Amino acid sequence: MKELYIIRHGETELNRLGIVQGRGVNADLNDTGIAQAAAFFNKYKSVKFDKVYTSSLVRTHQTVKGFIDLGLPWEQLDGLDELAWGEWEGKPNTEEARIAFRAVVKEWQLGNYDAKFGGGESPNEVAARMAKAMDHIKKQTEEKLILVCMHGRAMRLLLCLLLDRPMSDMEEFPHSNTTLYRLQYDGEKFDLIDSNNTSHLAQL
Repeated sequence: MKELYIIRHGETELNRLGIVQGRGVNADLNDTGIAQAAAFFNKYKSVKFDKVYTSSLVRTHQTVKGFIDLGLPWEQLDGLDELAWGEWEGKPNTEEARIAFRAVVKEWQLGNYDAKFGGGESPNEVAARMAKAMDHIKKQTEEKLILVCMHGRAMRLLLCLLLDRPMSDMEEFPHSNTTLYRLQYDGEKFDLIDSNNTSHLAQL
């Protein structure tokens, strides 16, 4: 039996501006993101996590810094990194970018999980590396209560994988910065027990 708390990282300045970061832009949290991270820590610091997992990108490290500073074991898994958006990463949030983004998301909703931007990753490619990361986490049988900090699009894909849903359902998992999804694992399957919880942000 495991319980996973899966959160998205706090806000970065590029998030605020609507600019895609993806895997290739390693941005820091902005002041709002730091406040969101602190609010999450203040609400959940008494939870007895056995381990903290993050992606390799600094915005996830900064989001769970409070828990790491408590001395909790921490491991970075690049399998949890955000989907790479390739040529669109870090580009201005123009109408052209929004049209291109909507077009590739529509392909995914139609079941074309190999669709991707030039230099980027497809959902199938992200799913393959996330499956390896999750196999590693599942093998750590002594870790019962786990905090995972990752990224919006990757988190949507991961939830589809863990809940045995087609990746075309990814848009059904809404997210904002530091939103929380909780899942229980019985050794065979995952069940969703909390969804898109941002109650910790009520004080902000």
